[in-house]
Amino acid sequence: MPAWDFEKLKFAYAYWADATYVGAPMFSLRARTNAFTMETLAEAVKYAHNLGKKIYFTANIYAHNMKIKPFLAHFRKMVEMWPDAFIMADPGLIHLVRKEFPDVEIHLSVQANNTNWAQAEFWATLGIKRIILSREISLKEMKEIHEHVPDMELEAFVHWAICMAYSGRCLISNYLSARDPNQWTCSHSCRWEYKMFKTDKSEEELEMATGRPDTYQPLDGQFMLEEKERPWEFMEFDEDEYGTYLMNSRDLCAIDYIEDLANAWIISFKVEWRNKTVNYLASVGLAYREALDAVERWEKYDSYKLSEELFWIANRWYIPGFLAGNPNSNAQFYERNWSFWTKAFLWILRDYDEKVKMVRVEVKNRFELWDEIELVSPSWIKTMKVEKLYKTKLNHWTYKANTTFTDYEYKFDEIQAEEIKTAHGGWYEVWINCEEKPEDFSLIRKELPVQIDTNKLWDFMKDKIKKELN
Repeated sequence: MPAWDFEKLKFAYAYWADATYVGAPMFSLRARTNAFTMETLAEAVKYAHNLGKKIYFTANIYAHNMKIKPFLAHFRKMVEMWPDAFIMADPGLIHLVRKEFPDVEIHLSVQANNTNWAQAEFWATLGIKRIILSREISLKEMKEIHEHVPDMELEAFVHWAICMAYSGRCLISNYLSARDPNQWTCSHSCRWEYKMFKTDKSEEELEMATGRPDTYQPLDGQFMLEEKERPWEFMEFDEDEYGTYLMNSRDLCAIDYIEDLANAWIISFKVEWRNKTVNYLASVGLAYREALDAVERWEKYDSYKLSEELFWIANRWYIPGFLAGNPNSNAQFYERNWSFWTKAFLWILRDYDEKVKMVRVEVKNRFELWDEIELVSPSWIKTMKVEKLYKTKLNHWTYKANTTFTDYEYKFDEIQAEEIKTAHGGWYEVWINCEEKPEDFSLIRKELPVQIDTNKLWDFMKDKIKKELN
């Protein structure tokens, strides 16, 4: 599972990750959102290894000449931290690292786009231990790669975003907002809300109706796009019988394919990040750990039940990516360009006061007295009612440091506490009732009004797509 700061690293392990991947400062494609420094990377390795877990450093940039020398200088320092592997993509940097450090374990990044067994054979000659396969290949192709290169470890993504471009190699964001996807500063321009205009019509006629006809009708004339947040900035645009070229892809979810992936010789299951909260790590970790453990015991698991956990977090409807073949139009989310979720993340439980049976939480999303909420921990999920709700001044020091209930003794202050009926998101904390001391790394969430029938969404994924692609 991913970790882009130290707290999320701890949560990833707490919610059953066997390994995490963290960004090498300045030299990963997540550099802009990576909070790790060279100093905290060393701490992260110690933390992981003390738990008996693995940790990989992602150093997957494609370097220009000016970055080669500083990359090697930083790499020499990172090698001394003893991570379990480096995730790399640039053939030149891999060549230089292999010459200087012949024994360092290197995993090939998905950014290298390994799509066939011949590539796998080539990377094996360079001493690559594991390949993180391209997202655009099927289970059948994965098996073929293993059959040709049986000694190569194979890893595959199982959850989160799919880019409308090939393995994220997209120039739309660069063109529209000067943010380079290949340096992982993508602005997700393919998911913006656009209107299409025909330039030879009056202003009243410009806005065209949405929807897709049963038979393709070629467009006649020149068309322009206007993005919702950029009024009067018109961009020339076109489409053919396959649709427009900016696409709002659905999200990857392989929870129903864990056994298939294992049978395709995938030995490592990777989760993507995109700046998600610890709530994302918790839900994904709980769901996939249950599925993986069941498959390892040669048992069946309930993918319907586990899908509910995954629908609780923000998503754009799920598909199994390319595992069963090219999803074609099923990959696109035509209905709207924003995510939905079924439960709101309220925040992390920070401290517990045994004397008054109350727990401290910083407020992220609104909840009220007498709301029914869920307390989520690595071992269980329980429901409880908010019967006591007090507001206090936020203590930044304890908030930033405390992720378990053993780090500090921060107690409920009856003098400073203010009894309230509603907790709003913002820079203050609240204390709520809690009969038992929560497990470390616990959080709370609240069910939202039903937005959509997730059973129908899951039927779409399991039945419609599987039948079409099999």
